[in-house]
Amino acid sequence: MGNTNFILRSCIFLLVISLHGQAKKPTLMVVPSDAWCNKNGYMIEFDNQGITTKVPDYTKAVQENTDLLLVISKLNGLMAEREFPLKNLETVLKGLTNDRGLNAVRTSRDTGASISESPVDQIIKTARADIILQLTWTVNTMGPKKSITYNLQGLDSYTYKQIATAVGTGAPSFSVELPVLLEEAVAENMEDFTYTLQEHFDDMFEKGREVTLQILTWDDWDGDLDELTFEIEDWLDANTIEGRFSTADVTDSYALFDQVRMPLFNERGRAMAARNFFRGLSKTLNAPPHNIPNKLTTEGLGKVTLILGGK
Repeated sequence: MGNTNFILRSCIFLLVISLHGQAKKPTLMVVPSDAWCNKNGYMIEFDNQGITTKVPDYTKAVQENTDLLLVISKLNGLMAEREFPLKNLETVLKGLTNDRGLNAVRTSRDTGASISESPVDQIIKTARADIILQLTWTVNTMGPKKSITYNLQGLDSYTYKQIATAVGTGAPSFSVELPVLLEEAVAENMEDFTYTLQEHFDDMFEKGREVTLQILTWDDWDGDLDELTFEIEDWLDANTIEGRFSTADVTDSYALFDQVRMPLFNERGRAMAARNFFRGLSKTLNAPPHNIPNKLTTEGLGKVTLILGGK
């Protein structure tokens, strides 16, 4: 009887380990932080609907700074050892080079307006990484020895919320190789850091990914958004994970729903962006009995705006 119980417990233990090993992991992409890019002269300015915005110039950074490539490569390797799927920044940027040529000639069929999208949003949308690892580092020199001070932040790519962080300074070393200094510095915190990343992803897997829905109206729309909001809430209640969402604000011409928990994957098992999820609501409002034409726009991966009353 004792042997039987031992064998049974052993089987259960092995099953748990097997299932844990098969757990889906979040896709990651390592990028240099805004602070690092600004300090090293890798920033660009662009016109974002009349507002001058400053963002990192990742393309220039990876083309000119070999230290950056070495650091990203080392961090990618450390995450790959822990079996996290990775998107490589340099590869994503090369793909975007081709897309920019297409976007440059795209215009609205109604107004002739051109594409207006942040370069950072373009990168994140193309990579479709679940979590962005944003890295800042400086090299400290103490006589013949060097050390590295780093700040590694895990950001949810849909909300830009910080979900994990690792900060520290490595022990002084005679090594002059930056990747070695980085590995020595982050080694102490890496297990806790990756555990927190996985914990966040497991929470999303169970409770849904957090996204935001904004409802606007054209000036000439004569509908009642205040009343329509109740039906939108019914749709959200029926389509979100466990009916999880919050109605943050409602007026006659504006509504905001945040902490909306949508599924990570569609019925085919493919990763789903907020745009895909809210397309169902767009179709519902456009169909009888509502018959409300609407325009669906996105900001990054996690924020969708529905403008009611026209395309």
